[in-house]
Amino acid sequence: MKKTQVYTLIITAAMCLLAAMVFAGISGTGQIASQTVGQPQSVSFNATPVQYAQVNGIKLGYREFGSGEPLLMVEGFGATIDGWNQTFIGILASKYHVYTYDHRGMGYSSDNNATPTMSRYADDAVGLMTALGYDSMNVYGVSMGSSISQQLVIDHPERVRKLVLDSTSYSVRIPETKRLLGIIEAVNADPTQPQGLREEAQANLAWNGSYDGLSGIRKDVMLVVGTADTTTPDAVSVQMAGQINGSWLVRFKGLPHVGSHYAPIEYGENALTFLGMDESPLS
Repeated sequence: MKKTQVYTLIITAAMCLLAAMVFAGISGTGQIASQTVGQPQSVSFNATPVQYAQVNGIKLGYREFGSGEPLLMVEGFGATIDGWNQTFIGILASKYHVYTYDHRGMGYSSDNNATPTMSRYADDAVGLMTALGYDSMNVYGVSMGSSISQQLVIDHPERVRKLVLDSTSYSVRIPETKRLLGIIEAVNADPTQPQGLREEAQANLAWNGSYDGLSGIRKDVMLVVGTADTTTPDAVSVQMAGQINGSWLVRFKGLPHVGSHYAPIEYGENALTFLGMDESPLS
C-alpha cells in the first residue's frame, strides 16, 4: 500500500476542550473550500415535520434540512432522528441538504418480518436515496450507522459520494470493542427490550465485519473518533485508516463516543471542511 503522510493540527474546542486532528494520507494536493460557519445555526426538530418514504416493503420516517448537495445521516444503535444534536445538524444544513431517518423498526419507521442484517439496513439507505430522487449522496454514519455505511459503500459504491465514519469499528467481535459487544449481547438477550432495538443487536451480532473490504474502498473517506471513546476506541479507527487508502483520520482529544453530542460546533465544522475539500489532483 502507498505510504501515507500524517499531518497533525491542534484546534480549540468549546468548554476548553482541545481537539487534535490527524489527517492521514490526504490524496493529491486539493484545496480546502471556505467553510466558515459563523454563529451556530440550530435547527428545530419540533418545527420540522416527519415525512415518510416507502422503501423495501416498509415505511421509513425522515426529516430534511437545508439545501445543496445531499447528505444522508445514518444513526447509531438504539438512536432515532430525535436524538441528533440540533446544533450539529444545523451546521451541516448551512451548506448541505441534510436527511436524517430512522432505521426499520425504530422511531417513526415501520418494520416487517425480514431478517435483520447490516446489508438490509444498507439496502434501506439505498432505497431511501432512490425514493428521494437521488442516484447518490454524501453519507455520514455514526457508531452502528458507520457500520451500515461501510456495508453501503462496499455493496453499493456507486451510491456514495463522500463518506464519514464517526465513532466506528469494522466489527463488534474484536478485543477493542469488548464493551460494545457486551452491551449488544445484553440487549439481544433481554425480551423486555423493544423489538426494533433487539433486531439491531441481532444484525450487529450476525455481521461478519468489513475489514477485508476496506482496502477496496475508492471513495473520499474521513474517520472521526474521540480519544476518550471506550465503546469504539480510537485505536480501531487508526487501524481502519491504514486500510482505506487516502483516508482522513480525525481524533478529537478527550471526547467520548459520538462526540458531536459534546462538541457539535467542532464536529460540524470538521465535517464541512472534509465535505468541501476538492481532493482531485491538480492538472
